[in-house]
Amino acid sequence: MYYFPASERKETIHLRTATLHDHLNRSSKERNFIYFLFPGTTMAKRKREDGISSADTKSPISETYERMAKHRSCWIHMLAHMYAGGKKITKQEAEELRSFKLTSQCYLGTFPCSARSKRRIKRKKAIVKEIREKIKLDSGAFDCYFEHMWRNFSEDKRTFITYFDCLWFNLYTKASFKGKVLTWIKKKQIFSKKYVLVPIVHWSHWSLLIFCHLGESLQSKLRTPCMLLLDSLEKAGPRCLEPDIRKFVLDIYKSEGRAENKELISKIPLLVPKVPQQRGGEECGNYVLYYINLFVQGAPENFCMDDYPYFMKQNWFSPGCLEAFFEKLEPIEM
Repeated sequence: MYYFPASERKETIHLRTATLHDHLNRSSKERNFIYFLFPGTTMAKRKREDGISSADTKSPISETYERMAKHRSCWIHMLAHMYAGGKKITKQEAEELRSFKLTSQCYLGTFPCSARSKRRIKRKKAIVKEIREKIKLDSGAFDCYFEHMWRNFSEDKRTFITYFDCLWFNLYTKASFKGKVLTWIKKKQIFSKKYVLVPIVHWSHWSLLIFCHLGESLQSKLRTPCMLLLDSLEKAGPRCLEPDIRKFVLDIYKSEGRAENKELISKIPLLVPKVPQQRGGEECGNYVLYYINLFVQGAPENFCMDDYPYFMKQNWFSPGCLEAFFEKLEPIEM
């Protein structure tokens, strides 16, 4: 393990290390971190007499031995070792490490880097194909495009709106994940937000649930607590989700220690506006992304039942608007 003896703190910090061979055999966690720092590194294998395979860094076919040997005293390698070993350092040691960082040479730039993954490039093209050719979105592709959209929303919008991961609702319906999902939601502080976007993928179909003003009193007239369920396939019967949605909301209130009981929560309106409908059988994910985009842009400061459904109507947008929106999207890499 690296450390800083008091006798070596005068001019330059000298790092005491074990041999490189011992270092690389400490643990798989440590080796993985080194491989992360040095992409393209490969270690030859040899069989020990006891039959256990180990890294043979002195083998003639090990191309990185000399580079690793001279690199092991640089500040980056120090950090890698301390991170992998879980070592904690004091504030004084951290300050000395910063000083060492400024004066020590780093050979990281001499290391060979691996070529860009072709698999990632293929996946990038696949997401574009899913969007533009109306192939049903998986959760990974959906999240990539959602995060891209979210970053492009104004900071003002992002201060009073938050969102859930698209898999949380589905995971909540499974008993083994229920507690974890409620813990994740608690970190979102949804009762301090005006709107909460809840993309849902359930029964292989995408829809969008929006919580409005859940932190307000249920008797409020100006800021009406309610829920909106936007579904591009009304024929599928979106209200079949209502029992699970109400259980979901009740458990969220309970986990936050709110005073509202089951009877009060059952009175929170669940509204299903007649929004534009998909024309094919695989477009539901695309519609949910576009619902999110337009809702965030046009959401009123205070949602009031008197003005419902606002802009969420059957003629909210045309299929051409939807297609133009996705044509302008930049390819997203996973």
